[in-house]
This record gives sequence, C-alpha cells and structure tokens, in this order.
Amino acid sequence: MEALYKNKNLQIVFAVTLMAIMGVSSIIPALPEMIREFGISASTIGLIFTIFTLPGILFAPLAGIFADRLGRKKILVPSLIIFGLAGTACFFTKDFHSLLLVRFIQGIGAAAIGVINLTIIGDLFSGKDRIKAMGLNAGVLSMGTAIFPAIGGILAQISWEAPFLLSLVALPLAWVVAFKLDNPEPSSSENFKRYMKAAFAGMRSKEVLSLFAISLLTFIILYGPIVTYLPLLLNSRFHASPLMIGLVISSASFITALAASQMGRLAHFMSQPLMISLSAFAYGAAMIMLPAAESALWCILPVCMFGLGQGLNMPNSMSMLTAIAPMEQRAVFMSVNGMLLRAGQTIAPILMGLVYSGFSLEAVFYAGAVVAAAILVISTMFLRGFEAETVQ
Repeated sequence: MEALYKNKNLQIVFAVTLMAIMGVSSIIPALPEMIREFGISASTIGLIFTIFTLPGILFAPLAGIFADRLGRKKILVPSLIIFGLAGTACFFTKDFHSLLLVRFIQGIGAAAIGVINLTIIGDLFSGKDRIKAMGLNAGVLSMGTAIFPAIGGILAQISWEAPFLLSLVALPLAWVVAFKLDNPEPSSSENFKRYMKAAFAGMRSKEVLSLFAISLLTFIILYGPIVTYLPLLLNSRFHASPLMIGLVISSASFITALAASQMGRLAHFMSQPLMISLSAFAYGAAMIMLPAAESALWCILPVCMFGLGQGLNMPNSMSMLTAIAPMEQRAVFMSVNGMLLRAGQTIAPILMGLVYSGFSLEAVFYAGAVVAAAILVISTMFLRGFEAETVQ
C-alpha cells in the first residue's frame, strides 16, 4: 500500500496549507523593522495581522457555503489568485495605511484557503487515514511555520517589504489546483434551506461547540503572545535581530511536526480528547516560562513546548470536526471553525495589546496561560470519552 504522504492529491493540499500560513509567518521577523519604518507603537503593529484576518470572519462562512454548494475548486482557485496578487502588492506600498488596505484584500483570498484545505482532507480520507493525513498536514504546516520565519528573517534583512514577495507562489499553485487536483465534490441537489437547517443542527452539539471554542482559544494564544508579542520580547529585552527572531519562533515547528506526524501511532493508545488536554498543559507551561527566559536562546525551550501543544491539539481537533460533519456540509462546518480561528487571530493582538498597555509585556504571557487553562477545562469537561474517528 502506498504511503499516505505520497498521495498526489494530499501533496497538493500540503502546498495549499503552506499558503494558508505564509501570510502571517513570513512577515513576523519584519515587525520590529516595520515599527521603526512607520514610526508606530508596539501595540499598533498588531493591526498588520488584525486587518489580514478580519475578512476571514466576514467571508469564511460564505466560502464554506459556496464550497459545499458549488464545489471546492471553484472557491479555492480564485482565492489563491487574490491572495497571490494582493500579497505581492504589499511589497509596493509606501505607508502604513496603504499596507493595511492591501492586507485586507489579501485576507479575503486567505479566508477560504485555510478552510477548504482541511475540508478536502476530510473528503479524501476517513478513519485512521484521516487522522494520519491531518497529522501530516499539521506537520507540513509546522515546517512551513519554521521555514517561512527563517526565510522572512533573511528577506527582512534586505528590507521590510521583501517577505511579501513570497506570496507570488500562490499564482502557479492556483493552476495546479485547477488542473491537477482530483478530489470528490459534494452533491448540491439538496434544498438550500434544508442544507442550512441540517448544518446548524449539527453545529449545536456539545462536542462541536467545544471544538469551536478550543480553536478560538488556541489562536488567541498563537496570535497574541507568540506571533505578536514574542518578537517584541526578543527585540526589546535581548536586542535580537530579525533573523534571530525568526529562528527562535521557527524552533517550535520542528516539535510540532514531529508530534503531528505521529498522530496515527498515538491514536492507537491515547484518545483524541486526552491529547488535546495534554496540549493545554504544554501551552500553559510555555506561557509561564517565556517571561522568565534569560536570553533569546533560552526562549527556544518554552517555544518548543508551545510547538508540542500545537502538534497534539490541531490535528486532533480538525480531524474530529471533519469526522463529525457530513460531506455535504463539511465545508460550512470548517468555515465556521475557520471564522473562529480568524476571530482569534483578529482579537488576539487587540486583547493582548490592552494587557500590554495596561500592565506589562510579561503580563501578556501570563494572560496566555489563563487561556490555556480554559482549553484544559473545556477538553476535560465536554470532550472526555468522545471519539469521532474509528481507529482500526
């Protein structure tokens, strides 16, 4: 039997996954340079992510509905084209307000990308293969999260604009998706009103609502303390260069990739809810350890702890959600989840900016530990004993 990672369709989905995280991870090391270039405050720079993720809140549910009704490719291909063109346009902007405007347009394209890639995995696989595929996809995402900050750090040494040129890759990928991806498409014969009624009924279950909440809280930690404020901690306390910032943040991803790639094995002796609960412990430990770090290099250990949490959490929560959702409604399930992910990305810099302004930089990470505790409570109280996938 062919190894799952050699599946041509899954490899194309992996490439789409890399686009889904490129819009954020590649520009993280350039944040301190942007602050200096535009003369803005540390709390304001978070808008570069907020304005990018805001369209996901508005457009992700629509993208999911259209992907269920019209087909996955008909939404994914134009989304990749918008992402690539708008991302490249960011390179040519000369003031902060223009940059935010183009980032908003790029965010419209990004809104569907991170939703439909997971939906297609759910369409292509089931059972153990779905868990393994989600784990491999999370591993690829993590490697991208490792590689893009490092590449972005190198490019940011040239200029703060240079990392945005990476978005050009989305254009040839759109062609590959259009003509090379062979994926099943849902039947759209069902009456639209019945479709919406069935979808909303399915989303009201305790397990689905719990998974939605975990997604939101996870991305508040990721895009608050880690993505927005860890670069500021490294730069202000340790005078780390953009390259060093990229290397420290990317260190998490190797652990994430290792843990996520073993999902198929771990699922045989550890339940999915238990792995999510363990991820909350890892998140909390990372948040508490980061403010106590004595050098930029010492930050690598807690960042790797965070990476372990991501490896245990994301493949399982996404696999459980795609397993619960019927194929004809799967994209709208994932799009609502994507909307909450974007909501987490959007509110995290603002929320943690308030903590930073009202208290201190260290308090941002302690607030992240509180969010991790909330994930633990939800996973132990509402998901214990629940298994969405049948592992053979």
